[in-house]
Amino acid sequence: MQQTTETSGFAGRWVSYRENIKVLDATIRDGGLMNDSKFEDRTVKAVYDACVEAGIDYMEVGYKASKKVFARDRYGDWRFCDEADLRRALGDNPSSLKISVMADAEKTDYHQDILPKSESVIDLVRVATYIHQIPVALDMVKDAHDKGYSTGINLMSISNVQERELNSALELIATSEVETICLVDSFGALYSEQVDYLVQKYLCYAKAAGKEVGVHMHNNLQLAFSNTIQGIVQGANFLDATFGGLGRGAGNCPMELLLRFLHNPKYNVRPVLKCLQEEIEPMREALGWGFSVPYMLTGFLNRHPRSAIKWNASPEKDDIVAFYDKITLEEEA
Repeated sequence: MQQTTETSGFAGRWVSYRENIKVLDATIRDGGLMNDSKFEDRTVKAVYDACVEAGIDYMEVGYKASKKVFARDRYGDWRFCDEADLRRALGDNPSSLKISVMADAEKTDYHQDILPKSESVIDLVRVATYIHQIPVALDMVKDAHDKGYSTGINLMSISNVQERELNSALELIATSEVETICLVDSFGALYSEQVDYLVQKYLCYAKAAGKEVGVHMHNNLQLAFSNTIQGIVQGANFLDATFGGLGRGAGNCPMELLLRFLHNPKYNVRPVLKCLQEEIEPMREALGWGFSVPYMLTGFLNRHPRSAIKWNASPEKDDIVAFYDKITLEEEA
């Protein structure tokens, strides 16, 4: 049967690939929210090696957290990503894989803890910020940019932000030195129509300023993968995912799903599967991430999953009706 030009064009969009898409692995960074960043060097190195072999573009190895806010004896090395720890686990990173860290606004001593790029194995500094922290976040971006790093901003809890505030924030961010603006579904509460709308909005501000848009999705409603695809369709080029979906609470878009969807021959899913089998899945029972009904309920209510995390660790964890009654009563109050 002869294809029309319109049909051929549609097919091409789904079986070809966009070369300018970049993939960031956040397994250790986001997964660290489930174990206080206490990953063994062996696991960090295994994820790093898998990222290199799989052709993944960035690996976010952890946070640059303030030791005044986070006690050094309570949290693992990957909450701080000191240079000595990075080099002990990853060496000097002779590969093409770029190393990323996340710096939370108001929780990072960035002037002193983020070294000049010439002294660090880190390539990308991403600043995570709430809307009310934008002035601090932009100063952090400028500091990292001036030190020689690539930079990104992750706007958190976007499902709770008023339209006017979001417009003002994006307008300010677009005038900054930042290179990528990431839409973050912090509570796993967004549906595809909302992702469409928000990515288009981000692009209106970003593209005119020569910046890229990214997406970071959580899986409370089992939509992390599909919402990531929706972001791609709308033009997002910077994609976050994790091995096995490892991440806080319900977790993230699974890397093994995303790489196969992208069709780009530079990505190889086998190293990801090997690391998933040998390092990540054995931790699932202890860390307890992944879809569950309590996480679904906090997603429906557009709430932080902390109450579900606490419930899932309690003796009542199997009584999901009791959890439903509890959080709906809190919502009404």
